[in-house]
Amino acid sequence: MNTELFIARRIYRGDRQNNQRVSSPAIRIAITGITLGLAVMIVAVCIIVGFKREVRAKVVGFGSHIQVTAFDSNPSYEQTPIAFSNTLAEMLSSNPAISHIQEYITKPGIIKTDTDFMGVVLKGVSQRYDWTFFRKNLVEGEIIHPGDTAAGNRAILSREIADKLHLKPGDNFTCYFVQEPVRARRFTIAGIYETNFEDYDKLYVITEKEVLSSLNGWDADMVSGIEVLVRDYDRLDQTAQNLFFEMSSYRDRFGNALYARSIKEINPMIFNWLNLLDMNVWVIICLMLVVSGFTMISGLLIIILERTNMIGMFKSMGARDFSIRKVFLYLSAFLIGQGMLWGNAIALIFCILQDHFRLLRLNPATYYLSSVPVDLNPLYILLLNAGTLLVTLLMMLGPSCLVARIAPAKSIRFE
Repeated sequence: MNTELFIARRIYRGDRQNNQRVSSPAIRIAITGITLGLAVMIVAVCIIVGFKREVRAKVVGFGSHIQVTAFDSNPSYEQTPIAFSNTLAEMLSSNPAISHIQEYITKPGIIKTDTDFMGVVLKGVSQRYDWTFFRKNLVEGEIIHPGDTAAGNRAILSREIADKLHLKPGDNFTCYFVQEPVRARRFTIAGIYETNFEDYDKLYVITEKEVLSSLNGWDADMVSGIEVLVRDYDRLDQTAQNLFFEMSSYRDRFGNALYARSIKEINPMIFNWLNLLDMNVWVIICLMLVVSGFTMISGLLIIILERTNMIGMFKSMGARDFSIRKVFLYLSAFLIGQGMLWGNAIALIFCILQDHFRLLRLNPATYYLSSVPVDLNPLYILLLNAGTLLVTLLMMLGPSCLVARIAPAKSIRFE
């Protein structure tokens, strides 16, 4: 039988049942500190992870994980064309780290209506395009179906562009392309999307690849680039590096060397900003652990002082200091466990409510999102609980040393 655990359990249950004048408030304060600290840590991690996931998904949705283009220094949207051959498609598709590939063409243009005009970038996509992202963010109409010759020139554009130009699904607009000679195409709006990512929403119009290929006078296999989606985002850097070396040795039928870049390289400012959010999480976790630890230390010290008479009796009966310290460490574990139970309950209830009802709203113009996102990752929650329990118990080792300084002869008379 574990005597120390039995005594600690009796003290813990006795204080809860008898509601003693000194230890009961101390226990409540200690439990409250652990509860609030763990709840704040879980909520902070869930929000930061959710925020990074949503913003990253928007960037990847517009540009994929990796882009393969011609190896040149042209920074514009009028990129040097490359030949997308069956050999290249098979080479990319056979890579076990790659889940999907899709070719595209980009071309800048100017949308002109009767009263307004606006510069945009048209992105032409093929039948193999993955519409998952745009289906999720489509607010009106429907997506286009490249290759459907009966549908005509169809396009989907953002809510921001549609509102500025006073357009809606079913309307037509004319887009002018500055080239020699200047050309124009008439498009029908199939749908309207809204991602709240202003940098892209005000820029991209999605249409069929064949339309832009015809405007450029390109052959059927000529494209601006190839978008690559990977199976494991955590291995994106390694996959991009391997693909870079593989593509640098490949030559298309024009003799172009190909250049593979990850979305992190294409948008370094956004991903560096997201990485800085990790520092905020660590600061919150450290502060909450310190606050929780010190509330537990103060609570344990009060309990030890209240139990001075009991400690003296144990020592007079031959109990060792280490054995008595274990009693109070077990007691601390009970208090920490109760606080963690309440902390998890509060955090999970908040996260579930926020995820389903979007109680806390955000300004999309500033945060790219309309509400606070949460990501309930069981692994992160488990690690936070284990870390909180370990750190707070280690912090209890110091106060428990006070037991060794209590002399039996004096403590028995202590009231």
